[in-house]
Amino acid sequence: MSKIAKDESAVVIVGSGAGGGTMAYELTKAGIPCVLLEAGPHLTGKDYVNDEWEAFGQMAWLDARTTSGSWRVAKDFAGLPAWLVKAVGGTTTHWAGATPRFLDYEFKTLSTYGKVDGATLLDWPITLEDLAPYYDRAEKDMGSTHCHGRPPLPANNNYKVFANGAERVGYEKYATGPYATNAEPYDGRPGSIQDGFNFQGDKHGSKWSTLVREIPRALETGKLDLRPKSHAAKITHDASGRVDAVLYIDENGNLHRQAAKAVCVAGNSIETPRLLLLSASARFPNGLANSSDHVGRNYMRHMTGSVYARFEKPVRMYRGETMAGFIADEVRHDPARGFVGGFYMETLALGPAFLASFLDPGAWGAKFTDMMDGYENVAGLWIVGEDMPQAGNRITLSDSQRDQWDLPVANVHFDDHPNDVAMRAYAYEKAEAMYKAVGAVQTHRTPPYPSTHNLGTCRMSEKPEDGVVDRWGRAHDVPNLFVSDGSVMTTGAAANPTLTIVALAKRQADYLAKALKSGNI
Repeated sequence: MSKIAKDESAVVIVGSGAGGGTMAYELTKAGIPCVLLEAGPHLTGKDYVNDEWEAFGQMAWLDARTTSGSWRVAKDFAGLPAWLVKAVGGTTTHWAGATPRFLDYEFKTLSTYGKVDGATLLDWPITLEDLAPYYDRAEKDMGSTHCHGRPPLPANNNYKVFANGAERVGYEKYATGPYATNAEPYDGRPGSIQDGFNFQGDKHGSKWSTLVREIPRALETGKLDLRPKSHAAKITHDASGRVDAVLYIDENGNLHRQAAKAVCVAGNSIETPRLLLLSASARFPNGLANSSDHVGRNYMRHMTGSVYARFEKPVRMYRGETMAGFIADEVRHDPARGFVGGFYMETLALGPAFLASFLDPGAWGAKFTDMMDGYENVAGLWIVGEDMPQAGNRITLSDSQRDQWDLPVANVHFDDHPNDVAMRAYAYEKAEAMYKAVGAVQTHRTPPYPSTHNLGTCRMSEKPEDGVVDRWGRAHDVPNLFVSDGSVMTTGAAANPTLTIVALAKRQADYLAKALKSGNI
């Protein structure tokens, strides 16, 4: 691993997940020295434990946060609005591996849907055609099944119930992928052993993450200085308004300054705006790169919910991968359904501890105990759909709570849009009908969990007044500041976001490498 002096001007990347880890590899591969700051520890496969609660305590971002708004999470999980990872590799070490692409219309939501009351819809400044070659690169690097000749994952019992139900209700677009978990050895990773522990870090290593692929390869270039347990506290700038350093705190509470020729912020859609807001100055009194007042706004977390179904005979959904199935028939724009945009249904298996926690918090009684007592006979799916961006859904600095470093924590405010509510109700009905078509004796609608798909908050826009960054993820206000994570998403589409974050990061890295080499940064 390269050691870069703190007074040596390098590209500083904050966060090592899908966006930051990808940026680190693509830039160092191009010969550009980078410092990668990660707030959490450097855990690897040997450190992981295949136990839900112990792994959660080991990996999750458990720093204090506050929550407000009318969403269910504020009531049930007020201290945990998001289920994210604080460790090298970020939430790519926790994700289930789903890699669908955005569809063409999902880049043009304002043009396609028209104005929706209460929503701040905006067309992306890029198109599917712009991103398509980077999707290809991302799918090949991540090993997405069903893509580029990669074989599919095998069908586990949870999928077989799901697929049979889909067929009986007339759906046609269902399959065991695409997922970035190997069905057979690929790219130095083994094939899946179907152990069902994707959310616990995947000790076996068959699932793609920046921890197992991009970061080790970046270290091999000799151009990366990886600094775990380094919490970014502020980005500073010079008299001209160009960023010049990142201040960060080590595990002992010591403050350091790393000089920067460019900064790429990839701390996720909560910590990224928090850092920009903490970096306010006389030149940027409302937060760095925030002349538009859009930093932190338009927070999206996808329209989600789950349906679990109990059958007379065993399903054993926990056998096989955590997720191994998609239904895509409802990913379309059809306002006759009562809402704009679309949604996926995806198989989801939770262990007994997580299922008991998330099934319906506080709703004890016969229906709950019947489901838990019949755990062996339960099948489950997750609904994930496009939610509406709203200016009032936002990340702000809490005025009541500070973290272990005495910095204001992020407050996450969210209210469901009526479109989200209508889509969720429709999706619940479709999922229940599908399970009942194959003999379910009980179904249970589960409200959204703490958010795993955190999007928006520093959105891309053609005009500076409409967002925070341009079509390359470069801040409108600051020429050498980039946002490199899901914060840049103008709208959220129905697709799980990791593939798109990686594709955007690859595109941004190409742009930044060229600009650095030509002296335009």
